[in-house]
Amino acid sequence: MAKRERNKRAARKARQEERIRKEAAQAAAAPAKSESRSLFKGKSDATSKSSTKANAIAKADRKGLQKVTGYFADVRSELRKVTWPTAGELRSYSFAVIATLIVFGIVIWLADTGIVAGLVQYTSLRG
Repeated sequence: MAKRERNKRAARKARQEERIRKEAAQAAAAPAKSESRSLFKGKSDATSKSSTKANAIAKADRKGLQKVTGYFADVRSELRKVTWPTAGELRSYSFAVIATLIVFGIVIWLADTGIVAGLVQYTSLRG
């Protein structure tokens, strides 16, 4: 089990490093693109600002979508790790829960009846 966890950690670390490298490459490429656009006289400064804002909004939307899909991927992986009970185990567990509910229901009913009887007895002595 420990070996499997180490392998998972190593794979996670490798994916993270790859992500960092890709982001660094994209960040390095982004200023070069914006400088080349500014060299052309066909685009105004206002247009480039609005497109930058649109790109930022689109990037934020993608980031939010990645969070949601990442959450569901994590849920799916956790559900795969669950040890589900067999039909026989499920029946026996259900029986145990129902029996416990009945027993505790009777105990609470008896305690309630006793308390009510005690209060009636107490109030009739005072009256």
